[in-house]
Amino acid sequence: MEAPNTLPVKKPKSEIVKQAKAYVEALLEEKLPKQLVYHSPRHTRTVAKEATALGEAAGVAAPDLEALQLAAWFHDTGYIEVYDGHEFRSMELAEQWLQQQQYPADRIALVKDLIKATHRDEQPTTELQQLMVDADMSSMGREEFFGNAELLRTEWETTQGKTYSNPDWAEYQLDFLSSAQFYSEAGKERYRKQFKANIKEQRELLKKMEKKAKKKEEQQVENFAEGKRGVETMFRATYGQHIQLSGMADQKANMMISLNTVMLSVIITYLGAKTSQVGPAFTKNPILAIPMGLLVATALGSVVTAILSAQPDVTSFKWLRRSPQIATNRRVNLLFFGNFTTLSLDNFQAGMHELMRDKDLLYTNMITDIYYLGEVLSRKYRLLRISYTIFMVGLILTAISFGIVLLYKM
Repeated sequence: MEAPNTLPVKKPKSEIVKQAKAYVEALLEEKLPKQLVYHSPRHTRTVAKEATALGEAAGVAAPDLEALQLAAWFHDTGYIEVYDGHEFRSMELAEQWLQQQQYPADRIALVKDLIKATHRDEQPTTELQQLMVDADMSSMGREEFFGNAELLRTEWETTQGKTYSNPDWAEYQLDFLSSAQFYSEAGKERYRKQFKANIKEQRELLKKMEKKAKKKEEQQVENFAEGKRGVETMFRATYGQHIQLSGMADQKANMMISLNTVMLSVIITYLGAKTSQVGPAFTKNPILAIPMGLLVATALGSVVTAILSAQPDVTSFKWLRRSPQIATNRRVNLLFFGNFTTLSLDNFQAGMHELMRDKDLLYTNMITDIYYLGEVLSRKYRLLRISYTIFMVGLILTAISFGIVLLYKM
């Protein structure tokens, strides 16, 4: 003979449960904040349905099943006023409504006790408490777990300001599933298979995300290598341009030095020579001293500024000897001999090793070097401009004064 069918017989809802259902649904639809996309009326209906199924599967008595159903309907009503600790407000709302319905005091206490069991700090001990907690957390053992998890993530972002990246959220969910459990025998039996499947799927999802993140990181490293070559090309081009400009400035300065020193040599030679015709002519015509003096002053001023422009400029940092962290100082350039020659060999070697270990420090020193090269170039070209200006203005004044002298003599 075949064994009789042992499936639980679905019991009809009591009148008080029907009234509670209508009251809670209207209350949540009216007052529940719209940001609560997970703890919604749909969630409450699902918990009430699962609580009924678990209670019937466990074969609890009708009065206890009624209390379990009432607790399931009221367990999230506190969300209409408070988020954290809503369970305690839910207990108060359930008590107020049940008292209005003249529900027995001992049964109200049981309903409140079942609602309290859903708090995260409570440990369910009785069978009814375990059934209630399992119904509330039944999403872990259902196929819609991942969709509900995204709703909860959205709810936390809008109401609690908690934001998670996709990998962080996947890891959080896996930790949650791995540490969670169903307490009642009916809950374990009802959700075991899907619960294990959800854990497995969540673990695979996290692995995929980690693999994708690793691949993205590798691509970023490759892109950085390409960017690094571009940076090095920029530094080479900048250094080359600065060196070329410095060479041009030195050539211009040498030209002015050569020209003006020749002029000074010729003027001094002819004015000082007793056998020359210029010496007696200059003695007879002292007015010639004006253009000749202007020419000498022009040549002297121009050659001095040109020499200053070509003069080597080495910045010294004597205080570097006392600096405990040389490489990290933004004003220090270990690549420039004017800086590192003030250091001891040990300090210089330590600083260079630190530069080679840290690309940011290396780039900082190269940038500092370019900055100081720019300062030197600015000084060179400023003095060159002064030298050329003196030479130009001096020649003009000399020519004008010499013309005036000739007109005066005529």
